[in-house]
Amino acid sequence: MIHHNIYNSWGWTGGHADGDCDLLHVAVKEAKEETGIKNVVPVTNNICCIDILPVIAHIKRGKYVASHLHLSIAYVLEADESEKLFVKEDENSGVKWINISDIESCTDEKHMLNVYNKLVNKARLY
Repeated sequence: MIHHNIYNSWGWTGGHADGDCDLLHVAVKEAKEETGIKNVVPVTNNICCIDILPVIAHIKRGKYVASHLHLSIAYVLEADESEKLFVKEDENSGVKWINISDIESCTDEKHMLNVYNKLVNKARLY
């Protein structure tokens, strides 16, 4: 998980597609960028979760961003826990592995627990 600077909470990696139509590629790229892990592979190429998520108003790169909604497309990815993690300081202030059973106690974004639980359940199917 990463400790997201904007939300001041632990959460899973993610990012904007910014015009890239290959959303799986975006998910893998963001996971690598935000954690420093080099070897990230999809458990399946299928989309595992689609949600509409609230984004609170915040300051990003010195500019105000009004509250809005995001269409979230999520995949289940796999990586080697022995790889070295690093903080991407412009986006997060921490990176760590957590046990699946500890997700609820790690995040302050309680509305994300439903999403995390859906993805954990999907991962268990594979």
